[in-house]
Amino acid sequence: MSRAVQFDAYGDIEVLAVREVPRPVPAEGEVLVRVRAAGINPGEAMIRFGLLHDRYPATFPSGQGSDLAGVVAELGPGVTGVDVGDEVIGFSLRRSSHAEYVSVPVTQLTAKPPAVSWEVAGSLFVAGTTAYAAVNAVRPGPGDVAAVSAAAGGVGTIAVQLAARAGATVLGIAGPANHGWLTDHGVIPVDYATPSTDGLADRLRAASPTGRVDAFLDFFGNGYVALAVDELGVNPERVDTIIDFAAVETFGVQAVGSAAAAEISVVAELAELVADGDLEVPIGGVFPISEVRAAYTELEKRHTRGKLVLRP
Repeated sequence: MSRAVQFDAYGDIEVLAVREVPRPVPAEGEVLVRVRAAGINPGEAMIRFGLLHDRYPATFPSGQGSDLAGVVAELGPGVTGVDVGDEVIGFSLRRSSHAEYVSVPVTQLTAKPPAVSWEVAGSLFVAGTTAYAAVNAVRPGPGDVAAVSAAAGGVGTIAVQLAARAGATVLGIAGPANHGWLTDHGVIPVDYATPSTDGLADRLRAASPTGRVDAFLDFFGNGYVALAVDELGVNPERVDTIIDFAAVETFGVQAVGSAAAAEISVVAELAELVADGDLEVPIGGVFPISEVRAAYTELEKRHTRGKLVLRP
């Protein structure tokens, strides 16, 4: 037996439970991983609330979690290229990584570089591939000014660094508590407040070396797409949102996220950047799996810098 997070109905954090479940058995081509760290993500909370039922319906009892890092515990039939005891980073597409053990296809695992901490390794998949895909979608480059909402969040902290690596000047929209971190990472911080009412567009233009914004990444919703298109005049083809799907229909902007880069090769690339010191993934808190409700309570405040992590 092993422990895993499950829920039996859509709802608030009270529906989350940590249960004893049968230890998974790896099937053909699969690897059983003893999980050492597993990131949590806003999308998981939205699924649990039932807000994404039309896109990602849950089957109850439902597990949770995609991100994972751990140690190979058992090999299924036909598996080659990894050994028991190997340290790996990977992902589950079965909502099952918030657990002590998870079985995943070997094609969804890559070696964990020794220089990458367990907490960072276990947080790379969802936030990292989302940031990677979103940045590529708006094509920032030398001479461009790119603005990023929720710039200090799990996805935003990675995206601002990737956009800067692409050569763009990056404006990071965040609260004052995160301005120092953004500045230290080559990003120009801009206070958010309420985008539709407080002159944020003017502050972004003032912060931009060119007086304009060429690309916009929205990781928060709440009117940022309208701000980008209507107030800043950003071409809708260079605006991407991962959360405001109504705005996609209204403004014709992109909605490119994790699915567009959900490849283990992308996870491996991001892990190497971390190992080389070229990418930082801030960890805003670490919780034992028994405190999964507390972890999601903190996540749903939407003020965490970087990632929150479960440690089974």
